[in-house]
Amino acid sequence: MEKEENQKSGSIDKSQKEEIPENNISENENKIEPQSEEFSPDEKEEIIAPTQDEKITELEDKIARTFAEMENQRRRFEKEKEDAFEYGGYSFAKEALSLIDNLERSKNVLENDEKLKETEALKKTLEHLDIIKKDLISIFEKNNIKPIDSLNKKLDPNFHQAMIEIEDDTKEPGTIIKEIQKGFTIKDRLLRPSLVGVSKKVSKKEEKNNKNEENLKDK
Repeated sequence: MEKEENQKSGSIDKSQKEEIPENNISENENKIEPQSEEFSPDEKEEIIAPTQDEKITELEDKIARTFAEMENQRRRFEKEKEDAFEYGGYSFAKEALSLIDNLERSKNVLENDEKLKETEALKKTLEHLDIIKKDLISIFEKNNIKPIDSLNKKLDPNFHQAMIEIEDDTKEPGTIIKEIQKGFTIKDRLLRPSLVGVSKKVSKKEEKNNKNEENLKDK
């Protein structure tokens, strides 16, 4: 009996011994070993904190930019202040030019009035209108508002605006031969351009017509 019991216990021990390594293997298989995190070179650079020198350099750059912006603003303010002082009356001067225009229109109307032609009243009226016009231009000139010289000069787009072309072979093409409305400048700035008529060459058709007329006259 004892022998049978010993044999049974021996067989049990062997089976237990055989089962232990199987359990150990399964447990080892189920265990997950922690993996070390790996970063790309860009991520490593982001993680690295800036040094003290780098922080100082960044702050110095920001301060320099701030001072540059402040200096630009100061210069703009100074320029605006100078323009306001120099050209503060620009709008007023431009509106005041209508007085000269109205005087000129009134003068033309009176000169073309058949009833008033060659009368003493017309002469005196025109004289007074001329005096008023001269006084206005004198006041403008004292305030650096000057008329633009146009007649017999080449067309300059900076000061003149061509309204019509007039055929004239006696003048070089592009020469101003008529002033429709006088232009003015205020210091170095254009107040309004002169409205002018410029010369151009006579067209070939008109030349032929003129020659034909001359030939007919000769006959």
